[in-house]
Amino acid sequence: MKGLFKSKPRTPLELVQQTRELLLYADRNTETRERRREEKMLELSKCILEMRTILFGNGQNEPNGEACAQLTQEFFKEDTFRILLICLPKLNVGARQNATHVIANLQRQRVNGRLIAPDYLENNLDLMDILLTGYSDDEIAITYGAILRESIRHQIVARYVMESEHMKNLFSHIQIPNFDIASDAQTTFKELLTRHKSTVADFLSTNYDWFFQEYNCELLESSNYITRRYAIKLLGNMLFERSNSSIMVRYVSSLENMRILMNLFRDSNKTIVLETFHVFKLFVANQAKPTEIINVLVSNRTKLLRFLGALNIDKEDEQFEADKAQVIKEISTLEIEIRESSEECEVES
Repeated sequence: MKGLFKSKPRTPLELVQQTRELLLYADRNTETRERRREEKMLELSKCILEMRTILFGNGQNEPNGEACAQLTQEFFKEDTFRILLICLPKLNVGARQNATHVIANLQRQRVNGRLIAPDYLENNLDLMDILLTGYSDDEIAITYGAILRESIRHQIVARYVMESEHMKNLFSHIQIPNFDIASDAQTTFKELLTRHKSTVADFLSTNYDWFFQEYNCELLESSNYITRRYAIKLLGNMLFERSNSSIMVRYVSSLENMRILMNLFRDSNKTIVLETFHVFKLFVANQAKPTEIINVLVSNRTKLLRFLGALNIDKEDEQFEADKAQVIKEISTLEIEIRESSEECEVES
């Protein structure tokens, strides 16, 4: 008899509509009866969990493709995505986590063979402003960061973020005292600068001067060793990317950039020193080295050769040894071109 009174499961359409109504209720925040409000928020949590179950399955049954498509289409049809983002801070931790998974999954769902999230996001790019300003809020920063990274998987969104003022703000977010939030911002920053190759190359080419000035001063020369370690690793990733070849040539033709790298050789953190070597070798390998770079390398030749000779890694690495031998050989055979312009950059062994 109990089975006769079970409620009929909601269709994806009904579920999204119900979720939207509850989100609007939560956003209004005009309910004066606490118990009534708790009931509504509990129902909202259940709706979000039900959407997650449709998208991910229940552990026993795989997701139904048709139901997922219907849910996705309805979710992006109106402003449910927007209202959910706005209301995320008002949800409890469990509901917030479920909502994050739902949003991530929906952005990868195909309807009739195509993704529909990019079209929605292209028409609602201001949502990225909400997500990015979230880094200033300790409570919601990690959640918004996860959704942001899922959104910038779409090239149109990544381009918007890189061309906005938020890109400059990320340099500050990377260095905030809260380790978890700083790490999250670092992950987002790396995603922006490595995922969409052509977009990244265009951005770096157009914004080279301010970007690398900030990168050098704020990150590579940071007093925080974690920030320096992160920055030198990411710099290597960017410069070794084939699509950034023109950016790499420009970067390694700068004496000021090489000075910063040579100063990083003094770092007490061995990981930073080794990552610095992988970037520094590009300066040495550059066959069109400017005169001032040649002169500094020659002026510092003795110290550099002593330093590089002692540089080693904990495990055997034939490629590292080959690279080091090549760098040593190149520095050893350089000849100074304009003696009166030679300069000293101290390198300690």
